[in-house]
Amino acid sequence: MEPGTDSASTKAGGPGESGGAPTGGATAAAATKTAAQTASKVEDYDAAIARIVESAQRLGIGIDEREADEWIAAMATEASGGDLVVDVNTGVYGHRVSMLDFAPADLARFREMGKIVGFEDRPPNVLTALSISGSAAQSKINAFPADCDFFERINIKADTREEACSILADMMREKALATASGPGHRLWDIKFGQHPAEGTKGGKPFGVKSPMSWTPDEVRAGKMEVTLTDGSTAVYTWADATRDPGWCKLDWVIADSSRGKLANASNVLDTTWEGPDGKIVPLDGFLDPYFQEVYLDADSIPIFSKLVKELSADTVDDYVETLEHEVWKYTVLEPSYGKVARRLYNVFRMSGRYAEAAFIRELFDEPVSALYQVAALIQTLGDAASSGEDFDTETMTTEVDTLIMSAIQALDGPEEAEMVGHLLKLRNSIQKRGAEADRAEDMADVQTAALKAVNSYFERALRSVPEIDAYLKEIVKRAP
Repeated sequence: MEPGTDSASTKAGGPGESGGAPTGGATAAAATKTAAQTASKVEDYDAAIARIVESAQRLGIGIDEREADEWIAAMATEASGGDLVVDVNTGVYGHRVSMLDFAPADLARFREMGKIVGFEDRPPNVLTALSISGSAAQSKINAFPADCDFFERINIKADTREEACSILADMMREKALATASGPGHRLWDIKFGQHPAEGTKGGKPFGVKSPMSWTPDEVRAGKMEVTLTDGSTAVYTWADATRDPGWCKLDWVIADSSRGKLANASNVLDTTWEGPDGKIVPLDGFLDPYFQEVYLDADSIPIFSKLVKELSADTVDDYVETLEHEVWKYTVLEPSYGKVARRLYNVFRMSGRYAEAAFIRELFDEPVSALYQVAALIQTLGDAASSGEDFDTETMTTEVDTLIMSAIQALDGPEEAEMVGHLLKLRNSIQKRGAEADRAEDMADVQTAALKAVNSYFERALRSVPEIDAYLKEIVKRAP
């Protein structure tokens, strides 16, 4: 939310509290010290912004120095206030850093999608809080969002953990069956339960404790078949999964009527059990922080506030540490500098490195970053094309045309020709409802080419800033 927007701020824990005010000579000394520190910070930020503008100019990236200064000032101002900000005009709320990056223009669109992906309260024992997250919540800086990511907190009051898990299982099965297929949407994957042994399903390997992935038909049947490492077949039931739900998520393909395009919409569930003694226990063993979410309904503030009180005083540090491990992973193990950039943006804005964060904000608005969207939407298109009559060919063809224009704008020379060629083949396959195997090959080629271009762009951009380059080199040295 922009500074000055009519809002109310409340404290949800964390930094920002101050003690009693000093008096007498202590006041003068403290004021002098504060003034010196402030002047030092201004000089540091001025120098950092100057270096970042220089790096951006070398890359040919346009960065508005005044806008960057205003954003940094807004972040610094918000950092001295409460952690939870409520926009009284729209009824949305979230952490102060999330609200600074949220634009309400698409709010009606997200609320309409929420009718499909969101879960209903079952008062008084089941209360929910639905939010948008990731690039969907950071709508001011993500000109090319890949997906419509939702995140939902579900608190279940029950006498036992087993009863809470059963209630969650019933809710997820009911949601899956109710939204399996409908006008402009189709459910294609449900994560529920954890595998007790290694094996493969549909040719894809899974490990112990990895999430079970269900199709709507398997949910309807209440069972799935997998192949274990010894070659034997195992049958897991929905009841088996209920004993240990683990990480829960649902994925849909949705025809986004307001934009005339397809979208992958997902909802990650953070489910907690509240026992008779009032103790709150996350069913997957981990209570998620709330630094990347914008909640869609102010009526859910009571349950949200109740849950975030359970977060430890070290939540920000833990959150940054988790992101830094992911930065290491996507720098060392599975190089993907687009993912590195997204995580670094959150690391820097949460740890007060606003100049570096301001630079990364600009990267997401460049044409090459649209290829991140291309890579994500290709799979959405393929799934929609396989679904028969649920999605009309014209919508899917228009989507490919949009991706072709993105590729032309972002690439040059042989890379452009290769990408456009793959997209044209995919367009033809969709128009003719071509063979799924041929379409899968075209999709894989497009995704590989898009992610290669994105990876190269973000690595070059991040390494161009000395402070960010030094940070990445330090991350690489760390043990996992």
